[in-house]
Amino acid sequence: MLQKLREKTSGWIATVILGLLIIPFAFVGIEQYLGQRTDNSVARIDAPPTWWPTAPTWWPVSVFWTHEKITSDEFRSRFEQERLQRRAQQGEAFDARAFESVENKRAILETLIDARVQQVAAQRHGLVVSDAMVQKAIMDVPGFQVDGKFNYDRYKLALASLTPPQDERQFEATVRQDLQRSMLAMGVGNSNFVTRAEMDRLIRLMGERRDVSVLLLPPSAPDTAPVSDTEIQQWYDAHAAQFRAPETVEIEYVEVDASKLPPPAPADDATLRHRYEQEKARFVEAEQRLASHILVRVDEKADAAAQKAAEEKAKRLAEQAKAPGADFAALARANSDDTGSQATGGDLGWVAKGMMVAPFENALFAMKAGEISGPVKSEFGWHVIQLREVQSGSQQTFEQVRDQLAREQAEVDRERTVSDFTSRLVDLTLKNPSSLAPAARDMNLPLQKLGPFARTNAQGIGANPAVQRVAFSEEAIQSGAISDPIEVEPGRSVLLRVTAHAPERAQPLAQVRDQVIAAVRADRARKAARKDADALVARVNQGETLEAVAASKQLPPPQVLPGVPRGAPVPEASVSDAIFTVPAPAAGKLSAGHAELSNGGIALFAVSQVTPGDVATLPAEQREMLQQQIAQVGGGDDVRALVDSLRKRVKVQVVEQNL
Repeated sequence: MLQKLREKTSGWIATVILGLLIIPFAFVGIEQYLGQRTDNSVARIDAPPTWWPTAPTWWPVSVFWTHEKITSDEFRSRFEQERLQRRAQQGEAFDARAFESVENKRAILETLIDARVQQVAAQRHGLVVSDAMVQKAIMDVPGFQVDGKFNYDRYKLALASLTPPQDERQFEATVRQDLQRSMLAMGVGNSNFVTRAEMDRLIRLMGERRDVSVLLLPPSAPDTAPVSDTEIQQWYDAHAAQFRAPETVEIEYVEVDASKLPPPAPADDATLRHRYEQEKARFVEAEQRLASHILVRVDEKADAAAQKAAEEKAKRLAEQAKAPGADFAALARANSDDTGSQATGGDLGWVAKGMMVAPFENALFAMKAGEISGPVKSEFGWHVIQLREVQSGSQQTFEQVRDQLAREQAEVDRERTVSDFTSRLVDLTLKNPSSLAPAARDMNLPLQKLGPFARTNAQGIGANPAVQRVAFSEEAIQSGAISDPIEVEPGRSVLLRVTAHAPERAQPLAQVRDQVIAAVRADRARKAARKDADALVARVNQGETLEAVAASKQLPPPQVLPGVPRGAPVPEASVSDAIFTVPAPAAGKLSAGHAELSNGGIALFAVSQVTPGDVATLPAEQREMLQQQIAQVGGGDDVRALVDSLRKRVKVQVVEQNL
C-alpha cells in the first residue's frame, strides 16, 4: 500500500498539486504561530509606503508598510510620569482613582500615538537629528546643570534616578527620538505668521467699543401646565445623564483630636536643664560689629582703566579717612556711591556674619575696633571700611531661655502624647480590622458615622480631600478594612472604615418623576421667554426704540451704556458676549439682541454705535508681543491640524486589554 502511494505521488503533476496545497497550509500555520505569540503592545500604527499611499494591507504588499508599536512598558512609563506631574500640581486634590480611569488612560495613550505618528512622518521625510543637536539638548536641561553649567556627575545621577533608570546611550536615544518627532511640529508651528493687515483688524476688534442700551426683562411666570407621560418619558430618555445617582459611601470613624487629649505634665527643671545643655549652642548671641563704609562703585564688567581709576580713588579716600582728625562720616556723605548709607555718613549699623558679601565680611571681622581698612573689592566696587565698635558674642543663661525651653518641651511632649495615643489605637484596630467599635470602646472614643455621601455633597470630614481619597478608594470599598490615620488638619486625624457603597447608577423614572416634570416646565418657560424676547428684538430691528418697548411692557426705562468695551460685565459676562456678537448697526439704525441672565430673566439690548479700536494707540512693543502670541496660537492650531492629517494617513489599532 505504501509503495502504491509512493508511485501515485511521484511525477511533476503530483509535485505541483502538493506545492499548491502547501501554500495555504503554510500561511495558516504562520498565522496560528504568530497568533500564539504574546503581544504586549497597547497600540499599533501602520503606515503605507510614501510611494503608494493607497496600498492595500494584504500580503505581500503589507511588507512595504511601516509598522510601529507602542508597548505597554512605554505606556506605563509615560502614565507614571503623568501621575507624578499631576500629583505635584494638584497636591491634596489629586484623585488617584479618577486618574486610573479608562478615559484618562486613553487620553494619555492618544498623546503617545500623536507623538509616534509625528516621528514616523519625520523618518519617512528624511528628517535627521545630528549628534550635536542631541548634545546641545542634553546640556541645556536645567536639571543637569550646576551654577548654570552642565555637570556630568549631576547628569549621571539624574539618569540613575529615572523610572526605570537609563544609561547614557539609552537616554541619548530617547532625546534623539523626541527631537526627531518635534522637528516636524516645530517647523510647522514656527512657520505661522500674522500679517500687518490681520494685526490692524485684530487691534480694531479688540479695542472696539459699543454704545448700547440694556433693558432687563424679569423672569417669566412659572409654567404650571400639565406634563404628559410621553413628554416625561422623552425628556428622561434625552437627559438620562442628569438623573444618575452619584457614587456614594457610608463610613464609620473615630477622631483623634490633640486639643481634647489630657495635656502632659509640665517638664521639671531637671528636664529643661538637660535640654539646655544638649542645645546650648542655640543660645549663643552672635558677635556683632558696628561698621560704616565708603563705596566707590564700579561695574564688574568695566574695562581695566575704569577698575584702576576706582581703586585709586578708594585708596585716596582711605588715606584721607586715616588722617588724624578726619571725619569719616563727612567723607562718606561727600564721596560714597552707596545711596542706602550715604546720607547717614556710611553707617551700616550692627553687622553679624552672613549679612554682607564675603569679601566685605572677611575684611570687617579681621579688623580691630577703631580701624579703617584699605580698599576692599567686592562685586559692587571698592569699599573703605570703618569698624567703630565690637560687641562680642555671649552665651545666654538657662534662666534667660527657660520659658522658651518650657514651651518647646511642652510641644514635644504633646506630640509624643498624641503619637502614643494614636499608636495604641492603631494596635487595637489591627487586632480587629473589620470593626472600629472595639477599638473606640477601649480608647474611650465616640464611634461616629457619616453618609451616605458623594464626593460633591459631603459635609464635615467627608468633604476633606484626604478622607475622600481613602473612602472612595477601591481598596477601602472592597476590603471594608480600617484605614491608617488620616490627618485632616494639624493635630487632628481620623481612622475610618467604609460600611456601605453604592456605585454611580441610573435612577428609575418613577424615582425622579417630579424632577423630570420640573425640568420640562422650566424648559417650557425658557423657550417661552426666548420667544417673547425674539419678538421684542424684531420690533427694535424694525425701528421701534427700546424705550418704547419698555413702556409697552410697563418696565423701567433701559439703561444707556456708552462706550462699552469687550469683556465688561454689563450686567453679566454673557450679556457682554452677546452685545459684541450682533452685527454693527447701519447709520441711524439699531442692532438688537438678547441674552439670558443667571436669575432666569433676559437682558434685551440695542447697539446704536460701534467705535473700532485705534491702531495708532497700541505701542510698538505691545503690538510685536501680541503678534508673536497670536502667531504661536496659530502655530499650535497648525500643528494640531498636521497631526490630524497625518493620523488620517495611517491605521491605528488600540489594544484595550493591554491598557
